[in-house]
Amino acid sequence: MEVLQSIWNVVVAVAQLMVELVQFIAPWIPLLAWIAFWLFAVNWKVLYPILMKGGMVGVLLTGFMVILIWGVIAEPEGGFHYLYGLKVSNFPGKAIYVTSLFVIAALCGAVQLSGSCGRLCSFEEPTSEEASHS
Repeated sequence: MEVLQSIWNVVVAVAQLMVELVQFIAPWIPLLAWIAFWLFAVNWKVLYPILMKGGMVGVLLTGFMVILIWGVIAEPEGGFHYLYGLKVSNFPGKAIYVTSLFVIAALCGAVQLSGSCGRLCSFEEPTSEEASHS
């Protein structure tokens, strides 16, 4: 009976560990999804030249609109954000958040373009049968 009690204690301890891990990781899931998208789902070899030919203007304007709309819709409690040890008002705080997300996306692109991801980020174009016969 002591063996069964010990096994049960191990099962309960593992279940408690899983609950604690889920509670720890759950708030970080949106950021992890953002990183996974920009690292594994975006072909930076195609996107980077487009950004350099003027696409960056669209990205910056989109970021500016996000800051404006988000700042109007969701004001922080007390009217201030507490970021990196600073007390920042609403719109500069939103600008810091949006800029941080854009920097994370750019870093994911730099990692992918450096080849650090290897086969996880290989975007090979399928060749068509007609193009190979010509």
